Amino acid sequence: MLHWHLITGEYPPQKGGVSDYTRIVALELAAAGDQVEVWAPSSGAPDANDGGVAVHRLPGRFGPRALATLDSALSRSPGRILVQYVPHAFGFKAMNFPFVFWLYARRRRLDISVMFHEVVFPMGWSRPLAHNLLGASTRMMAAITARAARRVFVSTSSWERYLRRWMPQGRPIVCLPMPSNIPVIEDREAIETVRRRYRAGAGPMVGHFGTYGAGIVRMLDEILQPLLDQVPEASMIFIGRASEGYRDRLLGRCPRLNGRLQAIGALPERDVSAHISACDLMLQPYPDGISTRRASAMAGLSHGVPIATTAGHLTESLWAASGSVATSPVTELEAMASLAAGLLKDEAARSRLGIAGRKLYEDRFHVRHTVGALRRCG
Repeated sequence: MLHWHLITGEYPPQKGGVSDYTRIVALELAAAGDQVEVWAPSSGAPDANDGGVAVHRLPGRFGPRALATLDSALSRSPGRILVQYVPHAFGFKAMNFPFVFWLYARRRRLDISVMFHEVVFPMGWSRPLAHNLLGASTRMMAAITARAARRVFVSTSSWERYLRRWMPQGRPIVCLPMPSNIPVIEDREAIETVRRRYRAGAGPMVGHFGTYGAGIVRMLDEILQPLLDQVPEASMIFIGRASEGYRDRLLGRCPRLNGRLQAIGALPERDVSAHISACDLMLQPYPDGISTRRASAMAGLSHGVPIATTAGHLTESLWAASGSVATSPVTELEAMASLAAGLLKDEAARSRLGIAGRKLYEDRFHVRHTVGALRRCG
């Protein structure tokens, strides 16, 4: 039996992808027989009753009081530390140098592993000075954190090119793709109820699952109208937090789509599963391209729903090699609309994509692979 201390910037009931991921991994480690403790900032709400997982709330956001609390607890009860690393999750406007120096100072005394969900903030000549300052700071923080860790994990192999230059030569970097944070619920009656309620007639239904951040919304804006024009019998359903606000803004710009756009907001996992399964196609564009760090894409794959998405600078080669998703370059959104329209008219192609996607998920992305890799690392 292993003893784990998971350090994270968010944990349910706090919302967020890292929050959901940490809970999934914590529960799976506990189910494998390990002792699991989670350390996260105060949420202001009651914690879920996750059997086998002890949740400790820290004062503040990884400032001096929180670090002193961690120091004391880890000295009394040592074990494997697994940091869920996202720069902005630890407060200090994504520049929490005290936290990363705290890790580095304890690298010989504590058994530290780091899971890098994100590594750096983008920087470049065309970006504002404040963005470049943040970009430089996050690079320094990631370098310090990587050197503090005995084991380094990444959510996408694309992060390796940053981390490799900062780490001791020969130290391995292991890719742990994101599992889906939505369990598959096989409830045919619930799925059919969703289809009857939200489909526009007998036409196909397209879904999008996410949190509707600015970058993805800009892409959806350019894709949806030409897609729905090309397939006039199709309808669209938006799933996830902020989906209702996005639908309303889109209808304000394009009222002729009234009746063809639906949104369900945030729902319990069981209901989200039914809505994803009810879709004929998931439309999941990403500004940096699909990658193994995208849990929203994993939800569609795990449910066997075909996915139309974008290929960009973070897209790994496995997507094309597996034939598990249909992709168009991030710079060619009109082509993305045509690609999705073609799939809506080709049921056999959708079926092949769905089967390939679900196989890839089970073979590579399921949380059991994550936990197996964590427990095997000595």
